[in-house]
Amino acid sequence: MFSKAIISDDLGIVNKGVYSLLNDLGVNEITQVQYCDDAYLKIKKALMDGKPYQLLITDLSFKTDHREQRFDSGENLIKELRKSILDLNIIVYSVEDRPLKLRKLIGALEVNGFVNKGRNGLLELNQAIQEVFKGNTYVSPHLRNMLHSQTSLEFDDFDALLIDLLSKGNSQEEISAFFKENKISPSSLSSIEKRLNKLRTDFKANNVVHLVSIVKDLGLI
Repeated sequence: MFSKAIISDDLGIVNKGVYSLLNDLGVNEITQVQYCDDAYLKIKKALMDGKPYQLLITDLSFKTDHREQRFDSGENLIKELRKSILDLNIIVYSVEDRPLKLRKLIGALEVNGFVNKGRNGLLELNQAIQEVFKGNTYVSPHLRNMLHSQTSLEFDDFDALLIDLLSKGNSQEEISAFFKENKISPSSLSSIEKRLNKLRTDFKANNVVHLVSIVKDLGLI
């Protein structure tokens, strides 16, 4: 079993439940935090000290408060960690159940497990921890069909940045200039227009404003 794990969830009662579960499974060293920034700093420090964490269990949604944060979500925390710590086992423990989000986490961000919070959440988390320890990937049973169902819908980091810039009031011309300045490809105005037209078709959006709204509602930006 893992010997060192960290739990990141802004709800203390959830942290306590996961802590008890890890303790029962025989994890010797368990850290609890309620901010993604704290999780990141502790994980990086442990790595520098030569005593790395083997497992991170994190929520995706964190409520904002008076404390300014670099990472405002579990997804952003995972993205940053995956840039430099590929061997850290990560299990997402969240109420999230949207197919695109699940596929992104398992596929692009290579999380090792995804457990849906709910009535059987801790039971499934128990199974997830044991499966991930064996080197397997675990997804809550009722979400597995979502992960493997066939779809032509695609939404990557380029799309997320494009829609995010639109949501902040940038014109397509301004976005094209921004992409060129930051060497993001494709950057031509025609390429951006083509990508937006495809996204509008995929998401069945009436216009760009509607597209931004749909993408936000899906939690993709």
